[in-house]
Amino acid sequence: MAINRYRLKHLANTGHRGARLAQNLLRRPDRLIGLILLGNNMVNILAASIATVIAMRLFGDSGIWISTLVMTVIVLIFAEVAPKTVAAVHPERIAFPASYVLVVLLKLLNPIVWLVNSFANVLLRPFNVKTDVEALERLNREELRTLLTEGGQISNDHQRMLVNILDLEQASVEDVMVPRGEIVGIDLEDDWADILNQLTQTVYTRLPVYRESIDDVVGLLHIRTIIAKLLLGALRFEDLQRSVRRPYFVPEGTSLTRQLLEFQSKERRMALVVDEYGDIQGLVTLDDILEEIVGEYTPEDRGRSRTVRRLEDGNYLVDGSASIRTLNRRFEWELPFDEAHTLGGLLIEEIEALPVGRCSIKIGSHIMTIVDIRDNVVHKILVEPNGSLRWE
Repeated sequence: MAINRYRLKHLANTGHRGARLAQNLLRRPDRLIGLILLGNNMVNILAASIATVIAMRLFGDSGIWISTLVMTVIVLIFAEVAPKTVAAVHPERIAFPASYVLVVLLKLLNPIVWLVNSFANVLLRPFNVKTDVEALERLNREELRTLLTEGGQISNDHQRMLVNILDLEQASVEDVMVPRGEIVGIDLEDDWADILNQLTQTVYTRLPVYRESIDDVVGLLHIRTIIAKLLLGALRFEDLQRSVRRPYFVPEGTSLTRQLLEFQSKERRMALVVDEYGDIQGLVTLDDILEEIVGEYTPEDRGRSRTVRRLEDGNYLVDGSASIRTLNRRFEWELPFDEAHTLGGLLIEEIEALPVGRCSIKIGSHIMTIVDIRDNVVHKILVEPNGSLRWE
């Protein structure tokens, strides 16, 4: 009963005969317990009866109390505490050899075990006690998280990635998307020379293509499809239009797990995020989701403006567009992100107004100071972890 069921399953799958026998026995724990206790009680009662008869012949009527005391000590130490402690500490060492014996005994005593279990199960039925061990072995997300974080058998990096995979279901595309205001794309209404210069200088491999506004999106462009002509200086406006792939839209509440599978099935790497009215709210890529699993890997000069800079005094200068969820995971902060998804949005939500100039607010144990706000958008925030609010 103390054996690790998942290690047992692994050993059984690798062909370990003792593990297979133990696994078969544990599929019906009621039968296994019935068999063990049947033999256990028969031996204990028989030993107690023999000891009582011997003690009465030696000590008369006082032998009953003497045999009871002596057998209690002997059974408790040598038949219960000591062997069961060894079995609990070293379950595989005991369980695998014992399985060979228990399988044979189960076949021999099966009618008696079945009868005993039938009576026991009838008594347990009103209490809704189930003996289905497979139901007990199923793990929910939080139990699996605990198993991963406290298993101690895998590296910290692998633990973190596996836990991040579990967390994908709890996050949506709006938590990791590039906000609408930060989308970099190609405007077909620009001068052709400006478009060529943008294509030459861009650090992105995929770009949305639109006319005047992202709301009038034409499609998505992969630079690879035009790179040959671009390098030769032979790219024409018509070539660019033909290379544009029709846009791919996803609703903003889509979970990251589902979106990852959608990217795989549709063979896409970029999607435009829309709200319930069909308005474009941002852009999400496959890289954004993968970074939620393995951590940030995009080079700084290619990344978005969601940067965090640690200052010499231990504080942080954070972009207002930084994801709260990413900050919490990276620095183990506990900022709320039920409503707002970016740090700038959180401050505006807490202040309940558009801030004018420099102002500070305490959220949890963190002091947030807006140091740069332009066009009603919070650009830079000074974060003092575990700071005390000071009025200047």
